[in-house]
Amino acid sequence: MKYVDSTQVHKKMGSRLFANNLAKTLFFLATLFGLVVLVILIYRVLADGLGWINFDFLTNRLSTDPERAGIWGAILGTLWLMLVVAPVTMILGVGTAIYLEEYAAKGRISSFIKTNISNLAGVPSVVFGILGLTVFARALDLGSVVLAGGLTMALLVLPVVVVASQEAIRAVPQFLREASYGMGATKWQTIKNVVLPASLPGILTGVILALSRAIGETAPLVVIGIPALLIPVPDGIFDKFTILPVQIYYWTIDSALVAEYANLAAATIVILLIVLFAMNSIAIMIRNKFQKRF
Repeated sequence: MKYVDSTQVHKKMGSRLFANNLAKTLFFLATLFGLVVLVILIYRVLADGLGWINFDFLTNRLSTDPERAGIWGAILGTLWLMLVVAPVTMILGVGTAIYLEEYAAKGRISSFIKTNISNLAGVPSVVFGILGLTVFARALDLGSVVLAGGLTMALLVLPVVVVASQEAIRAVPQFLREASYGMGATKWQTIKNVVLPASLPGILTGVILALSRAIGETAPLVVIGIPALLIPVPDGIFDKFTILPVQIYYWTIDSALVAEYANLAAATIVILLIVLFAMNSIAIMIRNKFQKRF
C-alpha cells in the first residue's frame, strides 16, 4: 500500500501554486484586454456619432449632403430583409432539425449530414454571398432585390438555427416522449404537443441570435450587388434596397472624401448596436421566462 509522501507534496506545491497564479493572471489580462478594447470602441463610436442622431437623421432619406442625410431607407430595407430571413430560417431550420432528430435513422448518412451542417456554420459569409449571386441574383434573375438578399442571408444563418434547434430538441427528456406514446399519441402528435413546446425556448433563442448575425452581416450583400446610392425607399420584396451595415460600410469608405460621413457612419453604428442589444436581450428573456426543468 502506497502512502502520500508529504515531502514530495510540499516540493510540488510551490510549482503548482505558481502555475495556478500564472494561469489566473493570464486569463484576467485577456479578459481585461477585451473589455478595454470594447470600451474604447464604444466610446469612440458614441463620441463621433451621438451628436448626429436626431429625428431628422432617422426619418430622412439618403443624401449626398451630410447635413440632410438620413437612414430611413436603410431602416426599412433592414426590416424588409428580416421579414424574408425570419420565416425562411425558422421553417427550414426547425423542420430540418425535427427530421434529423426525430425521423432520420441513426447511421453514417445521418451523422455525415449533421457534421456537414455544423461545418457550414463556420464557412465565411462571403462564400454564401457568391452562392446567392450565382443562384438568386443571376440564375433566378432576381437581381439585387430584397428577396435575393433575404434568401442569401437565410442560407448564411440556416446552419446556426439547425444546430441550435437540434440541441434544444435533443435536450427534451426521453420519458416525456414515452409518456406521450403510452397515452396513444402518434409520432407527429408527440412532436407537436410535447417536444416542440419543451424545446421552444432553445429554438427561439437560436433563431433570434441567428437573426442578430444576419442583421449585422455586410459581405454577402455587397457580393450580390446591394447598393448604397440614392435609391427609392423599398416598398416590397422585389424592390432594390440597402441595409444599415451596408450603409455603414459605404459611408466609412466615403469618409476619406467627406469627413462628415465618418460621423454618419458612427451614428448608424449606434442605431445598429441598439437593435442588436435589444434582440439579444429578448433572446435572454425568452430563455429565462419559458425555460422548464424536468
